[in-house]
Amino acid sequence: MKGRLFTPAQLPALMPHLRDGWQRRTCRAALRMAGWSLVGEFPDVPKLVLIAAPHSSWWDGVWGLLIKVAVGADVHFMGKRELFFWPLGALLRRLGGMAIDRGSAQGVVEQTIDQFRQRDRLWLGIAPEGTRKPVKRWKSGFWRIAREAGVPIFPVAFHYPDKTIQLGPLLDTSADMEADLARLRAFYAPFRGKHRNV
Repeated sequence: MKGRLFTPAQLPALMPHLRDGWQRRTCRAALRMAGWSLVGEFPDVPKLVLIAAPHSSWWDGVWGLLIKVAVGADVHFMGKRELFFWPLGALLRRLGGMAIDRGSAQGVVEQTIDQFRQRDRLWLGIAPEGTRKPVKRWKSGFWRIAREAGVPIFPVAFHYPDKTIQLGPLLDTSADMEADLARLRAFYAPFRGKHRNV
């Protein structure tokens, strides 16, 4: 099913928003010309962990950032602290980057949970595969972050054959991580990335 690009008026009230401006209009025009669209609805919650898959190409990041800006979704992502030097750091922060110290005694999961505790609104995007290469098992960090921060998981799927980005249903984590991951992988089963399925 072919989707559409959201306009600012259609975004839920609690969802973190970006300001409208020429950047958003430019990204919407670029996505229309490229033929990409959205299917589904954004949830009306202030905090969540957004997972995007299948992640099989660096193009996923390009399309993901364009969609994020086009619809006005203030979605953040993690990056190692070393990337946040001037002037790249300013650009990464403007695009939603959060610097994470991988050498800290406080691990990445704990640092990220602290970010959820410190903010009134935070949508954090993570690739559960952790790499563009095929993997048998997803990394569990995204689930641990959502579980310990008490926020839902929002699955988003790239489907390259018809250039859609499918917005899935929210998943509240349970005490059974393996069951939760199985439900998420079942959601992703029909979707195909640029080079492979999940």
